[in-house]
Amino acid sequence: MATGDSFSMDDPGNPQPGDLIEIFRPAYQHWALYLGDGYVINIAPVDEGPATSFASAKSVFSRKALVRMQLLKDVVGSDTYKINNKYDDDYTPLPAEEIIRRAEYLIDQEVSYDLLGNNCEHFVTLLRYGEGVSDQAKRAISVVGFVAAAAGAFSVLGFFQNRSRQRHY
Repeated sequence: MATGDSFSMDDPGNPQPGDLIEIFRPAYQHWALYLGDGYVINIAPVDEGPATSFASAKSVFSRKALVRMQLLKDVVGSDTYKINNKYDDDYTPLPAEEIIRRAEYLIDQEVSYDLLGNNCEHFVTLLRYGEGVSDQAKRAISVVGFVAAAAGAFSVLGFFQNRSRQRHY
């Protein structure tokens, strides 16, 4: 299947071992890596139940994740998803056998988790390319930076307005 082609539970397409699977949750995208035979590898918060994915607000604050091998249909649930090897133009994928070997080694291992620096997208891209990347995290960091800059600008404006008012008295 071509990079970025959509598929659904009714028409799952033909994911190949090593493909990145983008799952569209209500407020974000969750990522998994296809292993074959209907299974994926992904990460889930350690401090939540076994069926939990990064779907709850609590997961945002989780610092640890468990690497899990699960059926794709169980990870996706009622959400939509697609094969999305979107970084293939920028990074050379490792051979499929190497990707799967690296992934299988990590099953049931606890790994560190950080929403902005080491999230589920970083995890699967590290397996596929040998480098962890996440557009989702880059966008979030940009928003946080913009909000911080705007807050700083408003704070400075407020300071000068207060100073200006004090001079007029």
